[in-house]
Amino acid sequence: MTDAASAPGREARHLALNQVGANGQARIEKSAVLIVGVGGIGCAASQYLAASGVGRIVLCDFDTIDVTNLGRQILYGPVDIGNSKVGVARQRLSACNPDINIDSIAERLDDQALAERIKKVDIVLDGTDNFATRFQVNDACVAAQKTLVSGAAIRLEGQLAVFGPNYAVSPCYRCLYTEADESLESCAGNGVLGPVPGVIGSMMAIETLKICAGLEVERGVLRLYDAASSDFQRVAITKRPDCPACH
Repeated sequence: MTDAASAPGREARHLALNQVGANGQARIEKSAVLIVGVGGIGCAASQYLAASGVGRIVLCDFDTIDVTNLGRQILYGPVDIGNSKVGVARQRLSACNPDINIDSIAERLDDQALAERIKKVDIVLDGTDNFATRFQVNDACVAAQKTLVSGAAIRLEGQLAVFGPNYAVSPCYRCLYTEADESLESCAGNGVLGPVPGVIGSMMAIETLKICAGLEVERGVLRLYDAASSDFQRVAITKRPDCPACH
């Protein structure tokens, strides 16, 4: 009999981890995750989740691939310009791990459609680049009592937080941002260093896999990454009694 460390298969290194092992990997393989936004953050997060064996991944993005995406959205190449992001991403992730189920949604979801999608998954990852969508995703997660893993990247800065699922006591994304912060609104106008979204997406994948495997995660804390200094900071998020989503 081979031990976990020498067992064949892509899951061998997870099986060798005391924190994951066979039970944790089995939980990962039974999990369903919705990724909203398959840009720089979503590309990185989805690759690690697919490679790690998350049983079902749903990709949601209505955008097409542009040449300006190629410096940071590492699932795509020059031959993909003009094609649907979720269509190409689904092909690449399926090639990476053909043993998992990957669904794609190449359209902008209204509130009701998004709510229905979120009900059918365990965890939602938000890597979108505008506050309107972030608020929409947050509100749907609060209503469905689902865990939200939220990440953003701009310039040489990134941020990450895990919210829910018990929003009666846990803050939500709207407790952090009461209104749109225009200074964070777009990479197009502010720029972003290519690997920064990858760092945040990888961290989001870590938190998601920990949750799927049944490990403890820190919720309601904003983690700030400064690529210029390579420093991280942690800021506790206070639950707002007047929050329009989770009060």
